[in-house]
Amino acid sequence: MTTRARLQREGYRAAVSDPQVIEAIRGGMIGAIGLAYVEWAGAEYQRLVLPWMRIGGVGEARAWSEKLAEAPRASLSWTSISGGLDFSRTVLAQAPWDATRKVIDVSGDGVNNSGGPVEMARDRLVAEGVTINGLPIVNDRPTFGRMPPIPLDDYYRDSVIGGAGAFVIVAEDFQSFGNAVKRKLIREIAALDGPTSG
Repeated sequence: MTTRARLQREGYRAAVSDPQVIEAIRGGMIGAIGLAYVEWAGAEYQRLVLPWMRIGGVGEARAWSEKLAEAPRASLSWTSISGGLDFSRTVLAQAPWDATRKVIDVSGDGVNNSGGPVEMARDRLVAEGVTINGLPIVNDRPTFGRMPPIPLDDYYRDSVIGGAGAFVIVAEDFQSFGNAVKRKLIREIAALDGPTSG
């Protein structure tokens, strides 16, 4: 597993079990969220790393974080945001609960360079009532030696996010990723009127 992928996992592990995130979850109308974790790379690779789990308190959040730490890892290249979105659409359809709101969080450090157009995948999900939020990781290491055609945060705003209340939170680099995930989760959860799937 690449250092980048490991830091992304560690960021989600720390954020989901953070006391402020748990407080936001417990303060909602239902007091719980459903969470599944997907990793993706090029158009040929998407994987459900952790299936749907209910998180409604400290114990469940810690159990989720431990499961993510123990999950097998892969090291892959290329970036198919469209493939990740299409796969996540299937994962959402398999959620064991009826959610009042469905959210996909997309984090990455590059533009879509594999698979179909990301805008088409986004628009299919938005038409089904799904919100897609973005967490672009802006760093000084260009993807495959090329800088993106536009700043990555602008690309995410223009081509990746969509749906009701969609937003972008930028992580300045992989080291600050965990704090950005925490801020994003709190913002998502605090805005909800009911349970979420993400």
